[in-house]
Amino acid sequence: MNQLWAPAQLAVLAKVVDLNGFSSAARALGVPKAAVSRAIADLEQALGTRLLERTTRRLSLTAAGRLLYPHARRVIEESDAARAAIAKLRAPATGPLRIVSDPTYGRLLLTPLVPRFLESFPDIPLEVALDGIGMESGWDVAVRAQPSSDPAVAHRALGAPPALLCATPAYLERRGVPVRPEELRGHDLLTPEAAELPEFRLLLHRGTQRAEVPVAPKLAVSDPAVLHAAAAAGLGIGLLPGFLCRQGLATGRLRAVLPEWAAPPAATLYALYPTAMAADARVQRFVEFLAASIVPALAEP
Repeated sequence: MNQLWAPAQLAVLAKVVDLNGFSSAARALGVPKAAVSRAIADLEQALGTRLLERTTRRLSLTAAGRLLYPHARRVIEESDAARAAIAKLRAPATGPLRIVSDPTYGRLLLTPLVPRFLESFPDIPLEVALDGIGMESGWDVAVRAQPSSDPAVAHRALGAPPALLCATPAYLERRGVPVRPEELRGHDLLTPEAAELPEFRLLLHRGTQRAEVPVAPKLAVSDPAVLHAAAAAGLGIGLLPGFLCRQGLATGRLRAVLPEWAAPPAATLYALYPTAMAADARVQRFVEFLAASIVPALAEP
């Protein structure tokens, strides 16, 4: 049996049976009737058996034809599904782009960018949710502090917020102001979660100087908003993304600790989106916009 033409011949057989005629099948396939007759004849010759019984009024399947027909029908179905998938890919995307973000990053970083995006791309409406809903709930783009391990989800790094050590003036007046990194061990530290808990290793640098300070955090939590709230309540020295500290530093409610020493950046932010939507123009424009706009927003004040 000719392996190159066999799928096409099987598809012709299914179409002839479905439409009960060579002429109808030829019109549906957009080919001459002679091409349909030739495809069936070649298929029967390759298989060495008749597949159709022909009379002047009707067609019927032989025993071999009845055995082969379900397979031929699946060829047609897969062909139709492939064309539909390509048509969907090439069709212009419509409807709102659905965005979800972790609340902390959403309020302070994403929310100010939404009006700017809508001004730049007025033809792309948005639906934005600042909560813990994942893309499994039907969202198109998610802003998260970590990439996904799901191969069906693609990601793009947007940048990592600079981190600062901050505390309230009242806490520092009560416990003293650290002047050297090692003095942090005598303070209540509020840090992100770390794999080596209960000990957290704080890495600092000043020019060519490096300091590694192991500390036992008073609070270790993955949500930077919780760390910020604890630091603002005077519970200790917080290792926080810089953008969360801006207002507190500007109003004097927070003070930078060891400001001449730099801490490693906070967790990298990512834009996540289904791999199947990588070619969606709306997703491409939004992710490109985030990549260009969030980096300046993450910069230190």
